[in-house]
Amino acid sequence: MTETIYRVSLIIDDLELLPHSEGTIYEIIDGKLFVTRTPHRRHQQICGRIFSYLNNWSESTGNGETIITPGIIFSDADNVIPDVVWVSQERLAQIEDEAGHLTAAPELVLEVISFGK
Repeated sequence: MTETIYRVSLIIDDLELLPHSEGTIYEIIDGKLFVTRTPHRRHQQICGRIFSYLNNWSESTGNGETIITPGIIFSDADNVIPDVVWVSQERLAQIEDEAGHLTAAPELVLEVISFGK
């Protein structure tokens, strides 16, 4: 007997069908769904400090913008929410859509790694 295995590949529109509860983060990478909880307080503090330093530098130089937890939509089957990004003004004009999402990689993407249970 031959067993058939069906693999489901999700796209960004499928996220609308999922329950939205505070503290749940959905990301799709290569059509696979990744579900995580809101990070620990310490994780958020570290992200905030990184954002603050980069944002102060960005404001003083005018070179770009620092964004905390932006949506980056590479394709219908690839969209992520990194912790902090920095993008130059020039690149931002090229990759930001009307909804305020980034549609390509910014110059700097930071993901703070936290130990989980």
